[in-house]
Amino acid sequence: MDIIKNKKQQSKIFGNKYLLATAVAVLLIALLMWSLQAAGSVSVSRNDILIERVQQGDLEVVTDGYGFLSSNKQQLITTLAQATVKEIILKPGAHVTADSVIVRLENPELLQQVENAQQELAQIRANLRLLVLNNKREILNEIASQAEMTARYETALLNRKAEEKLVEQGIVSQLTYQESVLNEKQLTKRITLLQQRFEQLKLVHKESVNVQQERLKQQQGQLNIRQSRLEGLIVKAGFSGVLQRLSVELGQSLAVGQEIALLGSVTDLIALIRVPQNQAQQIIVGQSAIIDTRRDKIAGKVTRIDPIVQDNTVEIEISLPENLPASARPQLNVDATIIADTLKQIIYIKRPANVKPYSETSLYRLDSNTSTAQLRTLKLGRQAGRYIEVISGAEADDVFIISDLPNLKNTVSELIIKP
Repeated sequence: MDIIKNKKQQSKIFGNKYLLATAVAVLLIALLMWSLQAAGSVSVSRNDILIERVQQGDLEVVTDGYGFLSSNKQQLITTLAQATVKEIILKPGAHVTADSVIVRLENPELLQQVENAQQELAQIRANLRLLVLNNKREILNEIASQAEMTARYETALLNRKAEEKLVEQGIVSQLTYQESVLNEKQLTKRITLLQQRFEQLKLVHKESVNVQQERLKQQQGQLNIRQSRLEGLIVKAGFSGVLQRLSVELGQSLAVGQEIALLGSVTDLIALIRVPQNQAQQIIVGQSAIIDTRRDKIAGKVTRIDPIVQDNTVEIEISLPENLPASARPQLNVDATIIADTLKQIIYIKRPANVKPYSETSLYRLDSNTSTAQLRTLKLGRQAGRYIEVISGAEADDVFIISDLPNLKNTVSELIIKP
C-alpha cells in the first residue's frame, strides 16, 4: 500500500536541517575568532614581568666600573749589598714611620771592607800631611837660596860702585872693573831665575796637593758608599705609611738589588678603576666620580686614562681627597661611578634587558584603561648607567614592560595582563 507523505512534515524536516547547519556555521565562526584572538594575544602574570614608567628630566650619563684603592706614594726597598736576613722586625700590614726598622741584615765581609777603607783613608790623609810638610821645607830652602843670592848681588853691586870710582883714579884696572860688572849682571840673572823657579815650585806644590786631595776625596767617597751599604743592613721604612709586601724570609741570602719590601702611603690614596672599553671613550680627565667602599662614598676626579686595553676594559685613575673615611685603605676592592655628562630634559626609561644604546627595540606598552599591553617600537639614544634615552616611540608617564620577552615579540602583538 502506498504511503502518501504530507508536505507539512517534509517542510519541518528541511527546517531542522537548516537550523543545524546554521548552528554548526556559527560554532565554526566562533572557534575561528577564538583561534585568531588566541594567536594575537597571550596572557601573562603581573608578578612575572618587570614594569617601568617613562620619565622626563635631567639625567646624568655615568659609567660604572670596579677596581681597588692604591697608595699614591709607594716605595720599593732593595738591598744595597749581598747579605743574609738576620731578623724580621715587621710584617705586612704594619704601620711604619720613617725610622721604623723592617728587617736586619748581616754581611761580615762588608764590615771588613769598611775597616779597610777607613785605614786607607787614614793613610792618604797622613801622606797629604807629609806632602804639605815637604812642600813647606822646599819653599823655605828656596827662600834661603834667594836670600843668599840677593846678599851676593848686593855685595857685587857695592864692589862695582866702589871700583867704578877707583877706575877713574887709576887705582883699579879696567879688567877688574869689567869683571865686577859682569858678576853683578850674572847675579841679577840668577836672582831672576830663582824667582821664576820659586813661582813654578809653588804651582807644582799646589798641583801635588790637589792630586793628593783628589785621592782623599775618592777614598772618602768609597768609604761613604761602603758605610752606606753597612748602614743599609738595618732596613728602615724611610717614610710614614704601611708595609704592603715583605719579600724576604729569615735566613734568606739576598743579592744586590733584590726586593726586600714594598711600602705605601695610608692616607694618600688613589682609585684604579676598570671600565668597559666601549664606555671609556666618553670619559675625559677632570670628570667627577663617586667611589663606593660599601661603607662610605668618596668623591674624586679622573686624573689619568690608561691608553692600553686589557680584557676589553680600560684602567681609569681617580684622585681622592686628603681626608678619607676609616673604611678607605690600600688594596680595598671598590665600585666606582664616573659622571661623564648631564643630559638636560630628556625622555628616558630604565634600560631593558639586552638593549644597546642608539638602537631600536620593541616593548609592550601598558594601557591604563584596560589590562592589555600593545607592542610598540622605540628608538633609543644615549645610555646613562641603568637608564637609556628614548628618542621616539614613547612619552613621559608611559608604562612599558622591560622584561626580556623575545619569543612573544615575534608572534604576539598584544598581551593580557593577569593580576
